[in-house]
Amino acid sequence: MGQSRLGVIGYPIKHSLSPVMHTSWFNKYKLDNRYEMLEVPPDTLKATVKKFRSPEWLGFNVTVPHKVAIFSLIDEVDEKAQLIGAVNTVINHGGKLTGTNTDGEGFIQSLLHAGFSLTDKVQALIIGAGGAARAVGFALAKSGIKRLDFTNRTQEKAEALSEVAKEFTASSALSLSQAEEGLADYQLVINATSVGMEPFPDHIPLSLRHVMPGTFCVDLIYKPLQTLWLKEADSKRCQTLNGLPMLVYQGALAFKHWFGNMPEVDGVETLLVEYLNGNKQE
Repeated sequence: MGQSRLGVIGYPIKHSLSPVMHTSWFNKYKLDNRYEMLEVPPDTLKATVKKFRSPEWLGFNVTVPHKVAIFSLIDEVDEKAQLIGAVNTVINHGGKLTGTNTDGEGFIQSLLHAGFSLTDKVQALIIGAGGAARAVGFALAKSGIKRLDFTNRTQEKAEALSEVAKEFTASSALSLSQAEEGLADYQLVINATSVGMEPFPDHIPLSLRHVMPGTFCVDLIYKPLQTLWLKEADSKRCQTLNGLPMLVYQGALAFKHWFGNMPEVDGVETLLVEYLNGNKQE
């Protein structure tokens, strides 16, 4: 049998870092695999997914805008992906396609690796109520922390996430102004919105005026590597983390689903930073 194939589907897709990351692992472990970037417009999604059932494909990753639409095109979706409401990884078992989601667990791993302890004393705040907030939120809610609150421009969306989180921990939905005023209560604050990315690099999702020094501020954005919001957090003597470690860990967890073992993550983040800065390494 020839080279086994893996890939990522999305629309648009050209900015994906997954091929760089997975190819580095294939090289490290001397795996004869190929990881491809597939630009799949929504109207060709069904036909594309059918091709992934062939034996040459081990599976694939799923990114925007297909993470929800993929549900009806595969055979099984695990509990984790159902709770999050999105699939980011699909495994091909002899033509049967199973979907999961590694984003939430990837976030938890990135936090632990950065030295943050998820204890029953931790109170956390998530800014945003989209797909990233859901994935990160439900993983955090189930991690054993004391409290998880949500804030969002549209408060009703934050309320919907808070209701689900209440199954696992204490939770409230706050207006942006309530969240800003109450920032001193939190040891962990996460931006799960796209505010701070192009085309809005000069915007911040929430003022950190009342944040306590030492608070762990995480921005899930990694382009740019340091958003204006993280710069503000730095100036307030907070601990900061961008979204790149989460990207690496969610990719490593996908790799584990396909090959059975967790790959070595050390050095991958540096490789991606160099790639983002234009220093492509083979």
